[in-house]
Amino acid sequence: MRPQTEPEQPFAEPWHAQIFALTHALAKSGNFTWPEWAAHFSRALAAAQDAGGPTDGSDYYDIWLAALEAFLIESKFADKARLTDLREAWTEAYLTTPHGEPVELSGRAGQGS
Repeated sequence: MRPQTEPEQPFAEPWHAQIFALTHALAKSGNFTWPEWAAHFSRALAAAQDAGGPTDGSDYYDIWLAALEAFLIESKFADKARLTDLREAWTEAYLTTPHGEPVELSGRAGQGS
C-alpha cells in the first residue's frame, strides 16, 4: 500500500488565492480582458526580473498585487489615494490584531476623510 501524500497546494498563502480570484472576477465581470491583464502582468514580471528580483518565484504574488493595483489605477478603475488609504488601514489592522485572531477592518477604516 502506498503512503497517502498531501495534495499539492497551488497557493502558499490564503491572500495569494484571494488576489488570484479577485483578478479573475474583475476580468469576468468585464472590467478588463484577460489578455490585457496577462500583457500587463508579463511586463511587471519582466521589470521585476530586470530589477534583480528573486528568480525562485517567491515574489510572484507580490508582483501580481502591485501589478494589479497599478493596472486598476491606469485603467481608472481604482483611485491611487483610496488604495493607499486601504493599504494603510490593513497594515494597521494587521499590526494591532492579536496573534491568531482574524485581521479585519473596523468601521470606516480605510475610507479616507
